[in-house]
Amino acid sequence: MASVWDDLDAYLGPTDLLKKAGQRGTIKAYSNFNAAADVKALRSAIEGIGTTESVVIDTITQRSNAQRQIICKEYKGATGRNLIDDLKGDLGGDFENVMVGLMMHPAAFDAKEIKGALKGSGTTESTLIEILASRTNLQIKELAAAYQAENQRSLTDDLTSDISGDFGKAMLILLQGKRDESINFNQEQAKIDAKALHDAGEKKWGTDESKFIDILCKKSIPQLRKTFEEYKIVSKTNIVESIKGEMSGNLEDLLVAVVKCVVNTPAYFAERLYKSMKGGGTDEATLSRIMISRSEIDLLDIRAEYKKLFGYSLHSNIKSEVSGDYCTSLLKICGGDD
Repeated sequence: MASVWDDLDAYLGPTDLLKKAGQRGTIKAYSNFNAAADVKALRSAIEGIGTTESVVIDTITQRSNAQRQIICKEYKGATGRNLIDDLKGDLGGDFENVMVGLMMHPAAFDAKEIKGALKGSGTTESTLIEILASRTNLQIKELAAAYQAENQRSLTDDLTSDISGDFGKAMLILLQGKRDESINFNQEQAKIDAKALHDAGEKKWGTDESKFIDILCKKSIPQLRKTFEEYKIVSKTNIVESIKGEMSGNLEDLLVAVVKCVVNTPAYFAERLYKSMKGGGTDEATLSRIMISRSEIDLLDIRAEYKKLFGYSLHSNIKSEVSGDYCTSLLKICGGDD
């Protein structure tokens, strides 16, 4: 897997990345949407003797998140109960997690995943990195607000108490949701930043991590792409190689993830999905989270990158790695075998 990102140019995503955001999902709004009919179908599937899982899967995976929120509201009005609570009561395991995750507002889902990563005796840094490295400013601000509303505590405070050092500093900068999101770039500034990164890393005895953090966590995607091009000219190697050579641990993982998301977000998620199913056991939490969170954003592009990178489809890999209703639900989200 180390060779996947050796040539960043080969994995460069579309230049209109910001314009395309949200248009490349596998799940779209259902054209013949009827919330009352969906509530009736779900009630019948849940309230009968035994749950009719196929009805639950088809209804939830074939509606957009906005439509699911309407279903939740109408379900509450019709039954006096919370649909998510009913799903938790009737379903189980990874299948339950997918259905419940799809029913949640995306910001609330991200907040729940972050809370789970911070909970317990150890922090799951990989989850925090995946979410904060890949979300837009608006998504970050919404998930922070959802976290505050659910936990009556600031996500900034909770992160500060769990992580520290340069890794903590970088995460808190990303959490501010203030990355420059302009679609223009300045070629001269790219040269200046590339030299600054080179001087702070390869050219310096000891790495100036703060310079890497400041540039990688604040500059716009088009600006950083140009900076990476200039960096390769200055250093004769790509920025990922340099970060891996100069840093270690969580900070290395975070900055590499940031670079990969700048270069090609779908390829980053394709790699994460591959690793979640590689080896002796499946990382269901990561697999589910990515399938849910990218289902209305760029899962079509993730599928394409997956096949390009690994030679077989995401659909076929899911089918070979998991089973039952959990598998069926993920394949419905995946949406195709190409």
